[in-house]
Amino acid sequence: MTYTPKSDFIRIMAERGFLADCTDLQGLDEALIKGVVPAYIGYDATAKSLHVGHLLNIMVLRWLQKTGHKPITLMGGGTTKVGDPSFRSEERPLLDAAAIDSNINGMQQVFAKYLAYGDGPSDAIMLNNAEWLDGLNYLDFLRDVGRHFSVNRMLSFESVKSRLDREQSLSFLEFNYMILQAYDFVEIYRRHGCLLQMGGSDQWGNIVNGIDLARRIADAEIYGLTTPLLTTSDGRKMGKSQGGAIWLNADMLSPYEFWQFWRNTTDADVGRFLKLYTELPVDECNRLGALEGAEINAAKIILANEVTRLCHGDEAAQAAEATAREVFEKGGLGDDLPTLTLAASELTDGISISQLFVRAGLAKSGKDAKRLITEGGARANDTPVTDAGQMIHAADLSAPLKLTAGKKRHALVTLES
Repeated sequence: MTYTPKSDFIRIMAERGFLADCTDLQGLDEALIKGVVPAYIGYDATAKSLHVGHLLNIMVLRWLQKTGHKPITLMGGGTTKVGDPSFRSEERPLLDAAAIDSNINGMQQVFAKYLAYGDGPSDAIMLNNAEWLDGLNYLDFLRDVGRHFSVNRMLSFESVKSRLDREQSLSFLEFNYMILQAYDFVEIYRRHGCLLQMGGSDQWGNIVNGIDLARRIADAEIYGLTTPLLTTSDGRKMGKSQGGAIWLNADMLSPYEFWQFWRNTTDADVGRFLKLYTELPVDECNRLGALEGAEINAAKIILANEVTRLCHGDEAAQAAEATAREVFEKGGLGDDLPTLTLAASELTDGISISQLFVRAGLAKSGKDAKRLITEGGARANDTPVTDAGQMIHAADLSAPLKLTAGKKRHALVTLES
């Protein structure tokens, strides 16, 4: 980056690795210096919790607020009914209004941990685009908004082109998504003076559409900023693990499992992740990321503690580290491990050890569990499991049974009292 930022927000975005593209970096930088800039990121309600893939942009909103500006979290109560087709191989399943509202309630729990909501100039606000999208008159919308969109240009965006040659065609419903997202920016500008939309780099086309529409129908001078789409150093999409998505809500993924995800970070990613997902000074992030050998493990524990503290609180971070030490250093069970509790009625005829690995979340399927056992990666109470058909009965659970997959994934199985 050749431009030297003047505002704290752009400086932090650049030096910590958040900045991918900006529609007018110098213009945005000057606006940030002049006064409080309201900025939004949109979140469609496709699940009951946000996951680690959303965390980078949540941190962007947090830094925006910490540097004196106003974050807006836009919940996609309206756009979720359509579904964002960007870079997806197939259409999203359509959700009804009740499912969308339930998902929004689950997602809202996360934002309150990272942002301060209220009525002050830099306090965050939460909006729902169903407020203006649900009541649109289709003919008026086509005439007043749709006429500003070129189909030729819309077809040129990579997010759309990637679907046109696939077996799963792009539906007309999905094709409308980018118009609705563009209109969101206009509405939030009109209602709240919002000057900036942010999002992952896969949203670039949608963001540019919104800026263009706002200039055409509201004569607005507004901006767009994108963050990089992260992959780990070994090429995996950030936020995915062997067990599935890394959820941010504790009722969908325990704080211990969340902590363990960060503790298992690849050595090459530690410095980068410290800058993106914690608030430690950049120099300290670089120092910790440069450690080698056994010392890098201490940096990974700091990373896990800092990220877990922000998401689940100090107590959860400390408990997770204590559990990890007990499990790894002392060979204990650890009170905070993910736990599967079985009723005695489920064990009348016994249950196979491979099914326990599936039920405990350590394997995706029975086939996956059998492969884990065959390859020597499964242990029960630290003893290698060699028979996938081994049956576990109520008598075997008089004390908690610790299951281990690989070297770092553990769960307890207990009998309901």
